[in-house]
Amino acid sequence: MTPNDDDTTTGRGRRGRRLRALSKVALGAALVAAGTAHLTVSREEFRAQVPEWVPFDVDDVVVWSGWAEIALGATTLVTWRQPTRARVGRLGALFFLGVFPGNVAQWLERKDGFGLDTDEKRMARLFAQPVLMAWALHAGDTRRQKALARG
Repeated sequence: MTPNDDDTTTGRGRRGRRLRALSKVALGAALVAAGTAHLTVSREEFRAQVPEWVPFDVDDVVVWSGWAEIALGATTLVTWRQPTRARVGRLGALFFLGVFPGNVAQWLERKDGFGLDTDEKRMARLFAQPVLMAWALHAGDTRRQKALARG
């Protein structure tokens, strides 16, 4: 079956689309929740995770990254049509890539936060970042959009 085929008539196609839609909604909601936490109940936890080498005020970094997550999450939730959906998915993957140096710094600087209180837990967190990137690309249905664009 090619990406241009109408796979909605098969059980596999419908199920796949439902799972992808559920994944997209879950990612969008998680981003909105995380961004809201940046601005409210978990602000101090996020402040502790900002690397020392970041040349901006720590609170500004937490606030602006929170707003960025809320905006990205809301956009993920409301953007369903291609090619915009794929663009948002790619933007989400880039966002997760952009915060990865902070996760590396948390591990190298041995900063505790969100239950990451051992080197092993902080190292395991590093492996979650590629999963988040893949999740964003999956939610954006970027493979299908790319195939459709090729013809």
